[in-house]
Amino acid sequence: MSGTEFRFFLSCDINLPVTFRIERLEGNLLPTKSPNSEIDAPTEERRAELYVECALYIDGAPFGLPTRTRLESTGPPYCWNDLITLSTKYRDLTVHSQLAITVWDVSCGKDEGLIGGATILLFNSKMQLKTGRQKLRLWPGKEADGSFPTTTPGKVPQHERGELERLEKLVNKYERGQIQPVDWLDRLTFKAMDRIKDRESPKNGGSHVYVVVDFSSFEHQVVFQESGANFLLPSPITSTNEIVNVWDPEVGKINPSEHKQLKLARSLARGIIDRDLKPSSNERKSIQRILKYPPTRTLSGDERQLLWKFRFSLMSEKRALTKFLRCVEWSDVQEAKQALELMGRWEMIDVCDALELLSPVFESEEVRAYAVSVLERADDEELQCYLLQLVQALRFERSDKSRLSHFLVQRALRNSEFASFLRWYVAVELYEPTYAKRFYSTYEILEENMMKLAGSVNGDEDGFKLWQSLVRQTELTAQLCSIMRDVRNVRGNTQKKIEKLRQLLSGLLSELTYFEEPIRSPLAPNVLITGIVPSESSIFKSALHPLRLTFRTANGGSCKIIFKKGDDLRQDQLVVQMVSLMDRLLKLENLDLQLTPYNVLATGQDEGMMEFIPSRSLAQILSEHRSIISYLQKFHPDEHGPFGITATCLETFIKSCAGYSVITYILGIGDRHLDNLLLRDDGRLFHVDFGFILGRDPKPFPPPMKLCKEMVEAMGGAESQYYTRFKSYCCEAYNILRKSSNLILNLFHLMAGSNIPDIASDPEKGILKLQEKFRLDLDDEACIHFFQDLINESVSALFPQMVETIHRWAQYWR
Repeated sequence: MSGTEFRFFLSCDINLPVTFRIERLEGNLLPTKSPNSEIDAPTEERRAELYVECALYIDGAPFGLPTRTRLESTGPPYCWNDLITLSTKYRDLTVHSQLAITVWDVSCGKDEGLIGGATILLFNSKMQLKTGRQKLRLWPGKEADGSFPTTTPGKVPQHERGELERLEKLVNKYERGQIQPVDWLDRLTFKAMDRIKDRESPKNGGSHVYVVVDFSSFEHQVVFQESGANFLLPSPITSTNEIVNVWDPEVGKINPSEHKQLKLARSLARGIIDRDLKPSSNERKSIQRILKYPPTRTLSGDERQLLWKFRFSLMSEKRALTKFLRCVEWSDVQEAKQALELMGRWEMIDVCDALELLSPVFESEEVRAYAVSVLERADDEELQCYLLQLVQALRFERSDKSRLSHFLVQRALRNSEFASFLRWYVAVELYEPTYAKRFYSTYEILEENMMKLAGSVNGDEDGFKLWQSLVRQTELTAQLCSIMRDVRNVRGNTQKKIEKLRQLLSGLLSELTYFEEPIRSPLAPNVLITGIVPSESSIFKSALHPLRLTFRTANGGSCKIIFKKGDDLRQDQLVVQMVSLMDRLLKLENLDLQLTPYNVLATGQDEGMMEFIPSRSLAQILSEHRSIISYLQKFHPDEHGPFGITATCLETFIKSCAGYSVITYILGIGDRHLDNLLLRDDGRLFHVDFGFILGRDPKPFPPPMKLCKEMVEAMGGAESQYYTRFKSYCCEAYNILRKSSNLILNLFHLMAGSNIPDIASDPEKGILKLQEKFRLDLDDEACIHFFQDLINESVSALFPQMVETIHRWAQYWR
């Protein structure tokens, strides 16, 4: 809370007339009958002509003359938007001052028709003047009653308030500046509110009529105070036991003595002494504890002071740099200058820590440039693992043409695969208005430098040809979108749509069958595709009718992709990137868990493509073969092997189950069912469809580990040696990935500004949930016990099996 929110004005000091605005009438008036029509004649509806009468009552007695708005007859919604200024001034008001509002209809002829009235107190229960927009419910057929207490209160009673009233109260606070605006969050919130209004309006719209009044707002809150000293007023604490709000203007401000002590402690004159300071045994333990903090942890004042004090002795500790830079008071020019000098002499940090320095926490251009200089040491393969996040980090740069932007472009000029993904990641962000200019600037730099590249790229293409090949990828996706529109318009079953697809590819769009020049595959840019095979292309049976296309490749082979339109694949793209990264981290520790990190690429906000992996869902396998083992026996039979299948196949199945169990737990993958768990012929199991991540799950009471009983049965049950081996792989993989928790947390922190649904809704909460999954408070041995308990808890969870059955029924009738 900022300090300004504790400042206030006294009502007795405001020598201004009471002012407010009558805005509009909400709700439906009952249809009225023309006064000249006969009783038996058909009802002839007339157009109401309304005005609003406003009267001020002080302590139950009328004060001054009533004021009226102009007539409004344009029909619903009736909107006056009239500014009303009373002769009474704010200093004359008492705590029981009320505004009585009555709506009249003059279309009735000589006798004015009473629509209804409502009364509102000008001060709330905390004796603060009401400001902003107020929505008052009219009492039908009643004139506003100004007595105290009133019989026509305009505020909806507490027990009748629903979600709509609560939201309107929050909007009122937002408009008065009492809720801090956050652009991306505001957009999400107002969209959700519109949906709630659409849902709630039919329920309430026909039963009540409301008048909307907008009271004047002041720079600070106005608190009631009578003129002169109130020494005779009894103390509210002695008369009642209620808590009294005391307005303290000092709250939220810097404590001068504390600030001076901090400045003295960090005085540059002490720099000479600090060079020789060495931490004591206890101080060393405290520093080591701080260095183990995750990147999401905020340092306390004492912790910051400790790191600053021993900054010179920490320069040989590369892990300490990011923590030290968090201690710097960047608004102090001299302190910032000394910190930057030390940064240049510090032990070179790892790439993982460099990613942390590109997060929104660090605004200094010098610090961010240093982070880029560390990234320059990484090879293309490692850098490509983080490319999605590095593009998102452009949002946090101070300028459109930053050092990070130029670095990414320079790497792209050396590697065509890197260039293709960079172009797509940037192009997708062009749809966002807030940062469109920033990303378009990077796109232009990439295009300009690529076109100028005279030498060969990878020995076979110059820059101009490579750029043209990348542009043709966009043209191809546009043509595929056009095909999807035509196919969806075909009436009939899926077979008729498939026939239409093949007809289009063979006829009007035959140029897609054989490309004039090969195009780099958007999913795998090192593969050249030469055309679509119509006879092997099909459509999936689902609501969006995604295309399954088979492309010829330049080396005589083929590759299959799935193209989707109408679905945002950016979240799937992020999850699969994380699966790929975790697979790499496990393999670096000599643990290959037979994962299937298939390629996913979002080519727009609601379109994209993914690699097609020949496989079958567990739902389909269990329906046709009754068990996973029976299915695997069909492809890998072995009379002498475990359960009648080869030992290699069973080992592959166990490893892949373990890998995905750990990864889906860490990433909080939700909405798991037998239709989005797929199994390959060689025994590799993998997950698809990541619409819910970071703990979100549409199903009630989800198990902590996404492990179904059919998977355990395929290992021989919970008592078998193979199930024990599965748990062993899980614990080993979990401890390996915990070592890289900082890297994974940093990557998600860089995604904080993205439009990925489950991150954008609450980035801080999502990252903290992810951090919680790593259990950084435990050592490796304790984590083994923790994870084994987690597996046992998930296997014994019977409720998810009931949900699975319900889901299977729903899928069957779809």
